[in-house]
Amino acid sequence: MKAFSLEGHAALVTGSSQGIGLAVAQGLHEAGARVVCHGLQDRPASLPEGASYVPCDLCAPSAPALLIEQAIAAEPALDTLVCNAGSFFDVPLLEMTEALWDRTMQLNLRSTFFIVQAFARHRAARGGGGSIVIVSSTNGIQAEADSVAYDTSKGGLVMMTRSLAVSLALHGIRVNGIAPGLIRTPLTTTWMEPRADDLLKHYERKILLGHVGEPADCTGAVTFLCSSAASYITGEIIVIDGGLTTSQIGRP
Repeated sequence: MKAFSLEGHAALVTGSSQGIGLAVAQGLHEAGARVVCHGLQDRPASLPEGASYVPCDLCAPSAPALLIEQAIAAEPALDTLVCNAGSFFDVPLLEMTEALWDRTMQLNLRSTFFIVQAFARHRAARGGGGSIVIVSSTNGIQAEADSVAYDTSKGGLVMMTRSLAVSLALHGIRVNGIAPGLIRTPLTTTWMEPRADDLLKHYERKILLGHVGEPADCTGAVTFLCSSAASYITGEIIVIDGGLTTSQIGRP
């Protein structure tokens, strides 16, 4: 269907040098969008063909506005934004420091808001319109042990998505989100693989579809939300977790 095409659109995907962000950038590219990618490191070889790339540390106070400025320089008609950048810095609760807490909120919450604000100002100056997708997590809906800062930041993104949808509707900008569950990424693999015999098997029993997700499992929902097929959808969050949060017990 042409409604799912992103031909003629230009998208910035933050945190798209690897994992979910990279898969989303590739998906948007395959749907026809021109893509600007972002990461901390030098340009990875795995980016979509023809994609622009902006490296920067979003924890720097001026980084969100600078990122949007550079993305617009690469794609002046930028009309689509996927806020995926984020990470996990938690330690056991009694060991949490102010520095780790602040770093979590700076990257996961603060940078997302100010990236959206800079993007919205750009779109408003061009007459409005556009689409934003914010990547939260099932941790924003269900808590996890020793994950208070991360859970809080992801819960904040859930409400930020809804609140931004209200505020930006006046400018014709749709704001939606996805909440991935357990997805196999460089971040999750570091703790998941060493416990393949117990913790991973536990999750595979709990996930109704029976397996941990892959980054590509998130691309369809994001592409849909960015496309005209979702033109009457705003303020919604799609959970992508294989049924992890649906059942209390898991697979029968």
